[in-house]
Amino acid sequence: MSVSLAVWSFPIFTSCSDRRLSLTMNLLPPGFRIGHHTDVQNATGCTVVLCPEKTVAGCDVRGNSPGSRELSLLGVTKKMNEVHAVLLTGGSAFGLAAADGVMRFLESANCGYVTPWGKVPIVPGAVIFDLNVGSWSVRPTAEDGYRACETASDIVIPVGSVGAGTGATVGKWAGMDSRMKGGVGIASSTEGGLMVSVLAVVNAVGDVIDEKMKILAGARTGSGEWKAVGDTLRRFARAKGIERTNTTLVVVMTNAELSKVEATLIAERAHDGMARAIHPCHTSFDGDVAFTLASGDVEAPLDLIAELGASLVGDAIRNGVRSASAVAGIPACIG
Repeated sequence: MSVSLAVWSFPIFTSCSDRRLSLTMNLLPPGFRIGHHTDVQNATGCTVVLCPEKTVAGCDVRGNSPGSRELSLLGVTKKMNEVHAVLLTGGSAFGLAAADGVMRFLESANCGYVTPWGKVPIVPGAVIFDLNVGSWSVRPTAEDGYRACETASDIVIPVGSVGAGTGATVGKWAGMDSRMKGGVGIASSTEGGLMVSVLAVVNAVGDVIDEKMKILAGARTGSGEWKAVGDTLRRFARAKGIERTNTTLVVVMTNAELSKVEATLIAERAHDGMARAIHPCHTSFDGDVAFTLASGDVEAPLDLIAELGASLVGDAIRNGVRSASAVAGIPACIG
């Protein structure tokens, strides 16, 4: 099997010395677009995936503390068989207000589920908790969701400390003082006519691990060493503010033809990719959510799509921390 990975990123340095903007040149399945709204000052933001017509979706939720919107519609026993966008946002449950702006954007584009009285956009969403990084009182709004849609692109997409990843952090298992920056990452692959892309927002309690099982970003000592070296089991620091503040969100996009059940199976397998790149993963302190979006253009074996998706989830998570920049005094990966 020949697999071509398409992940290219390059830093663009701004006037602020502790920040860098990375752009990723991506090969997204036809019709999908990704946009961000970034609030640097308050260390929050939102990210939206706009879908082609008749996109089928599946979802799988793990961890103790998810925050979400419209996920019940994605259940395999529910009749809804199309979605029009997916919102990933900071601001915890407050940030779900950004979905109103996404709906308004889609309504203006005459996009939605057809009813006798008009079209209703279907916009599932999930949140990360970033209120402990920037301003507690500033969260993504409906206007921010609309702006994210206006920036959506299918080719050049910012990654790192942007959108929903602006205030994302990792390595909080040892407490908040030792955390590092997470962020938004993207990875893509093609196999013949099959295309699979993954968007990740990395805000995990665990450390992010590279392809050789070395720590990329995570809990550090005051001298800059990895805390996991002295605590391989990563024993959680209780009463250190880590409860309910961690979530990794991923969206697997493909041009494959999938049923709702198959899309859900792909979402389940996407969590395998999280476990390959985050240690520990799916803990009682995480609220991890995986989506699958399928546009239905090509036929491909389910297990091929699932394994490509899981592999790309790991790649996208690593891309997110490698592309991140320091925010609010929280250091970023330099490797």
